[in-house]
This record gives sequence, C-alpha cells and structure tokens, in this order.
Amino acid sequence: KVLLSVVDELQGSSDGYYVVVGGITPTPLGEGKSTTTVGLCQALVKSYDQVVTCLRQPSQGPTFGIKGGAAGGGYSQVIPMDEFNLHMTGDIHAITAANNLLAAAIDTKAKRFARLDIDPESITWRRVMDVNDRFLRKISIGEGPDEKGMVRETGFDISVASEIMAVLALTTSLSDMRERLGKMVVGNSRAGEPVTADDLGVGGALTVLMKDAINPTLMQTLEGTPVLVHAGPFANIAHGNSSVVADKIALKLVGPGGFVVTEAGFGADIGTEKFMNIKCRYSGLTPQCAIIVATIRALKMHGEPLDRAYTTENVALVEAGCINLARHVANTKAYGVNVVVAVNMFSTDTEAELNAVRDAALAAGAFDAVVCTHHAHGGKGAVDLGLAVQRACENVNQPLKFLYPLDIGIKDKIEAIAKSYGASGVEYSELAEKQIEMYTKQGFSGLPICMAKTQYSFSHNAASKGAPSGFMLPIRDVRASIGAGFIYPLVGTMSTMPGLPTRPCFYEIDLDTATGKVIGLS
Repeated sequence: KVLLSVVDELQGSSDGYYVVVGGITPTPLGEGKSTTTVGLCQALVKSYDQVVTCLRQPSQGPTFGIKGGAAGGGYSQVIPMDEFNLHMTGDIHAITAANNLLAAAIDTKAKRFARLDIDPESITWRRVMDVNDRFLRKISIGEGPDEKGMVRETGFDISVASEIMAVLALTTSLSDMRERLGKMVVGNSRAGEPVTADDLGVGGALTVLMKDAINPTLMQTLEGTPVLVHAGPFANIAHGNSSVVADKIALKLVGPGGFVVTEAGFGADIGTEKFMNIKCRYSGLTPQCAIIVATIRALKMHGEPLDRAYTTENVALVEAGCINLARHVANTKAYGVNVVVAVNMFSTDTEAELNAVRDAALAAGAFDAVVCTHHAHGGKGAVDLGLAVQRACENVNQPLKFLYPLDIGIKDKIEAIAKSYGASGVEYSELAEKQIEMYTKQGFSGLPICMAKTQYSFSHNAASKGAPSGFMLPIRDVRASIGAGFIYPLVGTMSTMPGLPTRPCFYEIDLDTATGKVIGLS
C-alpha cells in the first residue's frame, strides 16, 4: 500500500504528462486495452525513467464470469497476475462490507426510529456482492417473523457498482472521503427530504471500514514498470476509472517530463467520456493525450462480417468498421486532447488492413495512428506508440473542454451525452421524469451525469454495431450518487447486477494442490 502522505511530501513538485487509454466500442473478440496500457508504459520507460501505470482493481464478477481477468496479456501484463485478479489487498471486500452495513442500518432505522420518517418506497440503496448473480437482481426482504410489516422489494448490485466504490475512486483525501460517505443519499423522508448516511449515524463507521482501502496498491509489470492499482468501478454501470488519488500520487512521482498512463473502461463513448466529464472535473487534472485502442478483428465485426472474415484479409470490411473508430476519434478530440490510435496487431492482420485503419484514423482527426505488437514483444513492441504519445503530449495546444457545463438542467446534460452517441433525441419513462423532477427540487441538478449504458454499442441496443445514428435513447430510471457526486440515468434494459454466461470462466479455474498455484485464470 502507498500512503496518501506521499502527495503531501511531494506537494511542491510539478506533474508529469497525463495520458488516458480508451478504446473502440468493445466486441467479444477483445481490443487489448489493458495490454496496450501496460505495453505502452513498458515502452515509455525505455526512454524515460519516470513512468507509472494506473489501473483499476478487477472485479471477481468478470474474473469468474464472461471476460476473465484484467491484468493484460502476453508480455504486457501486471504481475503477480493471480493476486491482481483476485482478492489483492481486500479493497473490494471493504467496499462490500461498508455498503451492506449501510443497507442494514437503513432497514433498522426505518423500523425503529420515527424521527427520520423514512419512506420505504423511496429507498434506493441496495446490497452488493462481488460476483455475477442475476437471481439477486430483484428480491424481497423483511420476511422474518420479527420484521412484520417491513417487507419490501429491493435487490443486489455488483460491488463495483456501489456508490462507495465511486466515492473511493473520486475522493482526494481521507477527510474528503469521510464527507462524501456521510453525504450519500439512501432515500427520502415522507416529507420528501433526502436521508443521508450521516442522518443514519453510520458515516463514521463506513470511513473506518474504508480507511485502508483509500491507499493505492503498488504492483509491477513483467518488465518492472511500477503500477498503482486502485478502485474498480465498471464503465457501463459506474464511471469506469481508477482513483484520483492514485493518479495524483503518480503524477507527482514522475515529475515534469515523466508519464502517467491510466485506463478508462470499455469504449471511449463511456469510459473516456466519464474520465473527462466526471473524473477530471473532480481531480482538476488535465490530460494531454488520449489513446483509442482498436484491432482489425473488432473493426471487422463493426462492419458486420461473415465469421471467416475475422481471419482472412477483407480491406473493405475493415474500412466499413472504421466508422466506429472515426466517431470515437472525433468525440475524444473534442475534449481538446491529442488523440493517438493504437492498432493492437494480431498475426492474421495484413498490411493493407493496417494501412486502412491508419488512413481512417488520420482522416477522422487523430494526431497519429500506430501499429503495436506489445502482446508478443512487450515494451519493444510499443516503442513507436510511445514516441507518438510523447509527441502528442508535447504538442497539445488546447485547454480541456467538457462536453457540457454543470449549470444546465439534468435533461440538457443527458441529451448532450446522447447526441455524442449519435442519438436524435431522448425518451424518458414516467419514473425517470419523476426522479429528475425530485433531484432538481432537492438541489442536485448541478452534478455531472454518469450514464449506465451497454458497452457494446453507441446506442442502447447492444446488437447495433458500427456508428448508429438517428435513434431515440430510452431512459428508464434516474438515480443519484450524491456522495460520489453524479446523477446516473439507466439506459434501456441496463442492469447493475450482471449475470453469468452459459459457460463461465470459473470452469477453467482450479488450484494445483501440490504447488499451491492458481491454474486456468486468464
């Protein structure tokens, strides 16, 4: 663990360059975003001594579910991989404990303390666990004989969707975390006033449970580059970025001319968008360069191919799929950063296909587009990418621009984000309209927006590939994470508790009882 006191000790130091890694809209074929983040840092350290990677801690949901681990791959990964992908230092378990302590406090107070007069129908706080379990999305509690009259419907979220995870990722100090945890709104009184964790008297206890989790964990890559691992919110159902405190520590440690590379979850439409409009707003930090990772195989999928086209040359299909890349480049460039496209090369890619991607990226406004082989060759396979990132950082000439100002209405901010997706408008359910009206009345309309949306498309329809446009974006519900500091609309059927696939990753995972080593973890 790296103590927060490091920031105070280096307070007079200047920051290094700040780089964020996003990607095209993800596909089941994978883009290698974590692998590229690690490979880039291993390349940069060959020319610059001061380089730090900042990554999120993986959730056990994907690790045992559909995606597997998130340590990178090949010769560009974080080690020890099994520690990284499993319990590590227990931060997610601390979040789970704190979240569920608050849930227990809510139901206890609702039953026994008339002063707060909590409206059970208004309670938005849900219990969490760090595994995928679709059968816990909707449950009934209070069924025991001692809780007569207290039955209500609720559900579980995955731990990384907890507001406490978002608080951890966005906090700037221990005192700031204490304030944010206390301000978390769990529901309303019957008079319509928000009820907070501090109103329940539990804010201090939550901070005690989180006091060690606030410190980032130091790990390393295969080539010895330092990695700060901290926080792990998903980008589809949360804000999808590692912690502000890890980035601040890293920027002070590398100093002027050094590089901090952090990863934003899923595609740039959600991960990078939230990095800019939420994380950078609260941190006050300004990135100089944004990377968009793409693969030929994934771009072909956005061109809607036949199966065999994934591994045989098809330049026309690649060009068709580059419409997805082009929109990500244009959207990201609008923030005022230089955009570098990293093409994560596979052995089946051809020179003509790679050239097609490079041409499309530059035409869309990218600063540069570079082919990388870091999976096979480690840092030396991303040297050209490192040089491009260096030039991009040195030549940035615009201030950071946000997608929307904070002083406009909740709907106006939602619609600004929807427009960046390609939507022609937004449809609000009756519940969403009611929630927006309530949060506006309670004084929360000045917060940024964190869209909970499928990661597999710019739209709400996961099957809609490429760069769809002209669709109406449906908002079925709107919730508020007041302690973390954002309003989050739920788009379409998006769930905050994933389910297991038909063949989960856990089938492959076991322990070698002779050596004690984990096997089958990817």
